[in-house]
Amino acid sequence: MADKDKGPRKVTSFDVARVAGVSRAAVSRAFTPDASVSPKTREKVYQAAKELGYRVNYLARSLTNKRSDLVGLVAAGLDNPFRTLQIENLARVLLARNFRPILLPTSPEADTSTVIGQLLHYAVSGVIVTSDAPPTEICEQCAAEGVPIVLINKGNDIPFVDRIISDDDMAGQLAATHLIDSGVRKPAVMAAPAISYTARRRSEAFVARCKQLSVEPEFLHIKINDYRSGYEAAAELAASGIDGLFCANDYMACGVIDRVMQGRGRDDAPPLSIIGHDDIPQASWTAYDLTTIRQPCDVQAEKTVDLLMSRMAEPELTARVEFTPVTLIRRRTA
Repeated sequence: MADKDKGPRKVTSFDVARVAGVSRAAVSRAFTPDASVSPKTREKVYQAAKELGYRVNYLARSLTNKRSDLVGLVAAGLDNPFRTLQIENLARVLLARNFRPILLPTSPEADTSTVIGQLLHYAVSGVIVTSDAPPTEICEQCAAEGVPIVLINKGNDIPFVDRIISDDDMAGQLAATHLIDSGVRKPAVMAAPAISYTARRRSEAFVARCKQLSVEPEFLHIKINDYRSGYEAAAELAASGIDGLFCANDYMACGVIDRVMQGRGRDDAPPLSIIGHDDIPQASWTAYDLTTIRQPCDVQAEKTVDLLMSRMAEPELTARVEFTPVTLIRRRTA
């Protein structure tokens, strides 16, 4: 009987092994992804664990193995709905592959050493760094510890660090072509290229395509690629003569639409054609009905984890870059 002062005794792997009629090593293999164990033995272990209420202590296991089943997700700009989609898809794929995601929020102004310390403290098996998060110092420190890393939508070319990149060149070309084919004669692109690799590439591709079509576009620089920046910058659009706008992301485009639609009816179309990027859930809302460029978070997540797992298996592979496709989604705004 358990000591009343100490509470019930914690169930251990030895208890599971005894009830299942197997060795403790078999219990360990049963809870280790891809370990060699027969289906019959695994089922006996799982059934015994369920009866006893046993749970694997992954953090304790990491102290023994020097690596946990944790994968760090380093992300900034969590106010952007696209980041929520991205993190959700990455977490879902990691869980399906028997990893456990740990989210580490950061920002361009944050102390990167704090993030690095958390990653290494938990002995993560790998790290995924999303766009807008500062990767260089993280990559250098994690590489020194032998921790595999994959970057998403980042331009940093770092040895032994793989990257997944959305086809931003195609995105800019699609936006420019669609606006000009729709009759736009004074197009513009709105972005903060200094702080975002993706915004810079999309903007440059948009400008280049406009010029190929013999149209001279304007570049509306903002400080941050977010809702507030789009809302504030939109105040000058009415007097500019711009009749078509490509926003570097949907979050910003929603801010633009809210500003230019002030005083208009809900069913009115914006006074200029607007295209966003990402296809966040809000883009399809009736209040926005935003034409946009979709980048597939599900495809990105699968490819990212594929690269991460292959990097875990072969750390010395040459750095790889894979691109994911984009699609124009037509709605009311353009």
